[in-house]
Amino acid sequence: MCLRCGGIGTCMHFCRLCPGLERNCMRRKMQRWTESLPTLKAILKDAKRLMYPCYKYGRRRNHIRKKSILCEALQHNLPPFTPPPHTEDSAYPMPRVIFRMFDYTDDPEGPVMPGSHSVERFVIEENLHCIIKSHWKERKTCAAQLVSYPGKNKIPLNYHIVEVIFAELFQLPAPPHIDVMYTTLLIELCKLQPGSLPQVLAQATEMLYMRLDTMNTTCVDRFINWFSHHLSNFQFRWSWEDWSDCLTQDPESPKPKFVREVLEKCMRLSYHQRILDFVPPTFSALCPANPTCIYKYGDESSNSLPGHSVALCLAVAFKSKATNDEIFSILKDVPNPNQDDDDDEGFSFNPLKIEVFVQTLLHLAAKSFSHSFSALAKFHEVFKTLAESDEGKLHVLRVMFEVWRNHPQMIAVLVDKMIRTQIVDCAAVANWIFSSELSRDFTRLFVWEILHSTIRKMNKHVLKIQKELEEAKEKLARQHKRRSDDDDRSSDRKDGALEEQIERLQEKVESAQSEQKNLFLVIFQRFIMILTEHLVRCETDGTSVLTPWYKNCIERLQQIFLQHHHTIQQYMVTLENLLFTAELDPHILAVFRQFCALQA
Repeated sequence: MCLRCGGIGTCMHFCRLCPGLERNCMRRKMQRWTESLPTLKAILKDAKRLMYPCYKYGRRRNHIRKKSILCEALQHNLPPFTPPPHTEDSAYPMPRVIFRMFDYTDDPEGPVMPGSHSVERFVIEENLHCIIKSHWKERKTCAAQLVSYPGKNKIPLNYHIVEVIFAELFQLPAPPHIDVMYTTLLIELCKLQPGSLPQVLAQATEMLYMRLDTMNTTCVDRFINWFSHHLSNFQFRWSWEDWSDCLTQDPESPKPKFVREVLEKCMRLSYHQRILDFVPPTFSALCPANPTCIYKYGDESSNSLPGHSVALCLAVAFKSKATNDEIFSILKDVPNPNQDDDDDEGFSFNPLKIEVFVQTLLHLAAKSFSHSFSALAKFHEVFKTLAESDEGKLHVLRVMFEVWRNHPQMIAVLVDKMIRTQIVDCAAVANWIFSSELSRDFTRLFVWEILHSTIRKMNKHVLKIQKELEEAKEKLARQHKRRSDDDDRSSDRKDGALEEQIERLQEKVESAQSEQKNLFLVIFQRFIMILTEHLVRCETDGTSVLTPWYKNCIERLQQIFLQHHHTIQQYMVTLENLLFTAELDPHILAVFRQFCALQA
């Protein structure tokens, strides 16, 4: 292969390749790389067009005028290149979708936007992506570089910028940068271009809202988080009346669900009364409930409830700063509804004990997050004893949810704290999320935030122990390398201690990986159960399978696979043998096969 200075050799080779590539596109339709077809076709089309005329957004073909000079230039002989063979640990890029929001009709007054498949469009987008990649850590610099793009008077730059930012934000399985970066970048752009960019951003928001029915659930989550954060920086001003169409739709439909989740996120960034003030009264059905604690033993009608008298005693004890032993003494008198005679110690799984204790403690600590954290820390021993069994852990989560049903943020924070303090484990959280008690809230965003946070904690725990094991092995190897030829008993003793440490860490790694695998087995098993129940019910009733609930659930299953694909790949064989077998319903099995195809 010959590469001449200035690129003429490369140009000639590419020109000879174009007809063959074009025939391949027409004949095979690029079956394996369908997401690249629009880009490749655009490149081929424009490459043929640009062989002779000038390139509008690039450089002129100066090498044609300097052909005589370039022909005499030094030639570079490049050695042949052999692609590496496929191996089991080969890593391939994930499929990428070409994201489009706008076309030339969306900005009739300004410069004409290049066509969706034109190479000019791809070049502009690539340049904007490069600017964001280079300056994403400094939002002010990044925004200034974006609005200073060369040739901005020839193109509708604000439309391109907004489209590129949303393309990165909605990229699957994860955006290139943290979500909050895109929010702060758009806010900074609105400050730099107050007369034009906010209007383009509002237009983009309206277009996304109109397309919610066909939007991926993961992208809807990011849309909710971005929009609520953006509103909080602009005094929550929005023309909510334009979205009044959602008020007449099924509450589980995408549009009313989106508005409800946005308002709930806005409340996290503000307070309840503020939400009621800026939202029209007609939207009251979609407004979040007042995030107050629900204490079942607090009113007069609760006198007949089992455990009421014990709850009163516990309240007095908590206010008197009672010790753990005093709390155990009070709880010992609580009867166990699961058996006739309680055990001698009185500490086996007793749902009434857990209910009275957790209800009363969380009620008295309801003033703030800090009060709740202090309560969990002070009575950690009581929690651990009451929630010793799997049923106990699950019941602690149920009671906590009953108390804070109207405060999703408190639920998420308390679950996080309980996992960190090992009051409950990750598998218990997964079972609780798929339990019947959460069926009404199953499609709400906070539930899936809790589940993904739980999975990430488990993954980090495994990686942390694996790192400790690798460091211990490296330390032992260094000691062996430094050892002299003389007999050094002290070195032998150090090696023995390190070897024991490595054995203990190896056991920890195996135990943690077993818990990790069990967590994914629980999650996927429960997914299969609820989806199968839905499919059977629809078949029995003769109704359509494709309900809003089904779309949400099946895309949540896809979300688990995509967002945690690096970890799940380790357990592919186990999942295929135990859960995703050939007998499974094709609707569910298709998701697993799509995931497997990513690594094919």
